Amino acid sequence: MRFFSVLLLLCLLPVTSYGQQLASFNSGGLTYGHVHLNVSDMERHKDIWVNHFGGRLVEKGRNAEGRPLLTAIVLNNMLVALSPSDPSMPSNETVMDHFGFKVRNMDTFLAKWEADGLDVTTEAAGFGGRTFLGAEGQINAFVDLPGGARVELQEDQGLQEEVTGYHIHFNTPGHEELLAWYTDIFDLEVRPRGRIATTTNVPGMNLSFGGSEAERSATQGTAIDHIGFEIDGLEEFCRRLEAKGIEFQVAYREIPAIDLNIAYIIDPRGVRIEFTEGYDEY
Repeated sequence: MRFFSVLLLLCLLPVTSYGQQLASFNSGGLTYGHVHLNVSDMERHKDIWVNHFGGRLVEKGRNAEGRPLLTAIVLNNMLVALSPSDPSMPSNETVMDHFGFKVRNMDTFLAKWEADGLDVTTEAAGFGGRTFLGAEGQINAFVDLPGGARVELQEDQGLQEEVTGYHIHFNTPGHEELLAWYTDIFDLEVRPRGRIATTTNVPGMNLSFGGSEAERSATQGTAIDHIGFEIDGLEEFCRRLEAKGIEFQVAYREIPAIDLNIAYIIDPRGVRIEFTEGYDEY
């Protein structure tokens, strides 16, 4: 009885942090940056990202009311940024269907998740049961965050960390053409992930592209508002994209109050993309 009491206590302890940071830049000055969520309950999300995913909270700048201009949680291989805004729809109705993490022990993660009153939504995602065998032959599960951002979990017992960022997943008609667009923009190669042939990798993150019979919504204003890539030498990178004919939703700008340089574009299927320079120092 004493053994099981100790085991339960360990399951409910906060996930240990291991010096979270983005992956190193590749030779082209690219690494994965972040996922940006619209959330109705900022405090609940901060608690989830720190206590379940082992993140490190960073707040930058202050507005006239004293609230942070930017709230981000630094994780292994990525950041999650949060905006206090009611999302217009859940992510599984948009082109950016979900994003995913590897976890060292699925049972431990899910036991703590459910003990905190959070739901495992694997069955709602179209799979029977609490977990399922994923594309790479590992145990997987889906959870939906408050507000509707969907997260896929994949067990990897060889991880040094408890949790690490792993992939983002697009679902859309014309997914092969969208994959080709990303590989061209970022000078990447197609690299299958298990049974999923249409994927590519940037440092720290796999980008997976799945088909959809129905049209999906654009991301701005939804649970997953946008995705982000960190660029070493962002201003010059933006010039190269402009030379390729890429139009910017928000042109390159520097924001000293949050120690960040940014720019935005919209991909051909409606996913909002932020390019940043400075997140690697958070």
